[in-house]
Amino acid sequence: MNREIILKPIAFVKNNQKEKSDNNWSEIISEIKLTDNLPIECLDGIETFSHLEIIYFLDKSNKTITGSEHPRENPNFPKVGIFAQRKKDRPNHIGLTIVNLIKKEGRKLIVSNLDAIDGTPILDIKPVFKEYLPKGEIKQPDWTIKLMKNYWKIE
Repeated sequence: MNREIILKPIAFVKNNQKEKSDNNWSEIISEIKLTDNLPIECLDGIETFSHLEIIYFLDKSNKTITGSEHPRENPNFPKVGIFAQRKKDRPNHIGLTIVNLIKKEGRKLIVSNLDAIDGTPILDIKPVFKEYLPKGEIKQPDWTIKLMKNYWKIE
């Protein structure tokens, strides 16, 4: 079945990051400002959570990759399919990040560790429950650790 899905932003990102970067996202504090058509009550209780899952639309991505390529176009990393990496040029241009909730201010959420640029449309916000986190050991190839070394300032 091939049907069209229409999504409308529920919020937008506001921060000082005007262009996509592959490094230092942990240093950026962002605001997620709810759109005016949603009641402020939809954020009731969110301040009781430390982390949120943010689902957003990568609206500045201007190409779509459906095959495989080297992450960050770096030949030192293996060629892998788009679903084996977190590149922005995905078929549906959807991003997902777990952020730290710093505080709620009215219609705004102040967060850290959101790797989205200023103006990015937010599609959904969900609280992180421990019960939804992966069970058991997380397995990932060594190249991903090298790839992410400076993304979040991991030492």
